[in-house]
Amino acid sequence: MAQGNGRSATSRALDLLGAFDVRHPTLTLTELAARCAMPLATAHRLVAALEAWGALERNADNRYQIGTRLWEIGLLSPVPRRLREIALPFMQDLYEKSKENIHFAVRDGHDTLYVAKLTGHRAVPIISREGNRLPMHSTGVGKALLAFSSTEFIDTYCARPLVRCTRHTIVEPGRLRRELAATRDRGYALTSEEMTLGSCSVAVPVFDARDEVAASLGLVVHSVRENLAKYVPDLKAEAAKIAKVMVEHHCDPYPGFVHDLPRGG
Repeated sequence: MAQGNGRSATSRALDLLGAFDVRHPTLTLTELAARCAMPLATAHRLVAALEAWGALERNADNRYQIGTRLWEIGLLSPVPRRLREIALPFMQDLYEKSKENIHFAVRDGHDTLYVAKLTGHRAVPIISREGNRLPMHSTGVGKALLAFSSTEFIDTYCARPLVRCTRHTIVEPGRLRRELAATRDRGYALTSEEMTLGSCSVAVPVFDARDEVAASLGLVVHSVRENLAKYVPDLKAEAAKIAKVMVEHHCDPYPGFVHDLPRGG
C-alpha cells in the first residue's frame, strides 16, 4: 500500500534497514526516523513490524540493530556464499604461510565487495570486514578487479569522482590509468598506504571459465615489511586453485555440501 508521498510501506521499510552501516551498527528509533527523513510515527509502525519478523532487534541499551533472521537470509545470497565456501580453504593455506590479512573480493557496481577475510593477532589492523564495500582504486583487491575489467568499465570508473582515502590515494584519472596498465603488465596489483596509513597490499585477479575477472585474492601487511612481490607466487598459486574449483562447481550453489544431504524434504 502506497504512503502519502507515493512510496510504499515496503520501500520505506527497506530505507530503515538501509540506515544501518559500519559507522551506525545500532540506532535509536529517533535516529532511524531522522536518517530516513521519515515521520516518527511511521518509523515506529514499520520498525515494530520489522522487529516482529526478526529483521531488527533491540540490544541491552534498547537500541535497534540488524536482526539474526535477516542475517540468516543474507547468507543465502548466492554469489558471496558460494564464492566464500570455495575460497576459504585456499585462503587458509595462504594465511598459514604468511600470517597476514587475507582478502577475497568481488566487484559489485563500482565498489569492492569483501566476500571473505582471514586475519590473526599479528596482522596489521585494517578497516575491511566481510560484507564491507570499499573503493576499487584505493585497495589491492579492488585494483586487481579494476585493472582486469573491460576498457569500457575502466573508462566509466575513471570518469567518476575518485575518493581520496589518504594522502597517498591515487585520485588523478591519468595516473590511475597508468597504474592499472602497470598492474595488467605485471599480473598483480599493489597499494601503499592508499586505503589506510601504515599498511600496504598486493592482490591478484581470479578468472572464470571465460577468462574474465570474477574475483580477486589479496594480502595486506605493515608498510614497513619487505618487498610485497615475494607474496605473489603463493597468491597466484592459490588464485589458480580457486579458479579451478569455481569452474568445476559453477552449477553447485553449495560446493562440497548440498550434494552430501539427502534429496527432497
